[in-house]
Amino acid sequence: MRRLSVILLTALPVPVAAQDQTFSLPGGCTGYLTVQSADCEVSHHFTCENYDAGVQGRVDLGPNGPTYIGTIDAEAQWVNSFNPDTGSTETLLLNPPDAASFSALIGTGTDTYDFSTMNDQTGVLNFVGQDSLSGETVVIDGVTLEQTNMQIMVLSEDGTELWRTTGHEYISREWRMFLSGTGETTSADGSYKSDGSPVEFVFPGEPGFLSANPKFGCNTVISRATPDPLLQLIRLAGH
Repeated sequence: MRRLSVILLTALPVPVAAQDQTFSLPGGCTGYLTVQSADCEVSHHFTCENYDAGVQGRVDLGPNGPTYIGTIDAEAQWVNSFNPDTGSTETLLLNPPDAASFSALIGTGTDTYDFSTMNDQTGVLNFVGQDSLSGETVVIDGVTLEQTNMQIMVLSEDGTELWRTTGHEYISREWRMFLSGTGETTSADGSYKSDGSPVEFVFPGEPGFLSANPKFGCNTVISRATPDPLLQLIRLAGH
């Protein structure tokens, strides 16, 4: 199977000196949004001069630095990603049976998908699921978002189910992207509930833009008992 051309950023610079507490994007890249989430992560969304039209990048940081680096295209498909914790990279494979489509979701209210990725540590992973608009809108820190119902199942190349997640996410039509919400992930190793909902939106020029420090939920995350094998599996998938 062929892969999409790699535009992954695997060598983003580390946060600058602690007194600044900001994250430096590579040259040629421009941040447009910082999101502080409920699960002790801060995300920076950006575009770069060498990206194709509609492609945008995201880097997530936890208390100890970057936890995820990835890109999506204009249809909000995962194009590729890098997981700093595991060192794994993942790339979307071309010609899926049912490509994810942001346009279909906002146009019809529902989008199904069946696509595969190549992970350099776990091999081919198959993602099958559905997103649908719940009809609910929320306003978080002055930003209006639409809630989705989501269900996703992840399979190994031989068809073995690795895990499944159900829950709610959010979308922004303006930014053409999904934002995390609440969900429950289950596998043979156990299950856990998560809440990565956005709490604060920060724009260029505002205090906290490109902050290197997550603000919310860190005490809860540190004390949470989560099945280690399941977390490791999800981290290897790069999502």
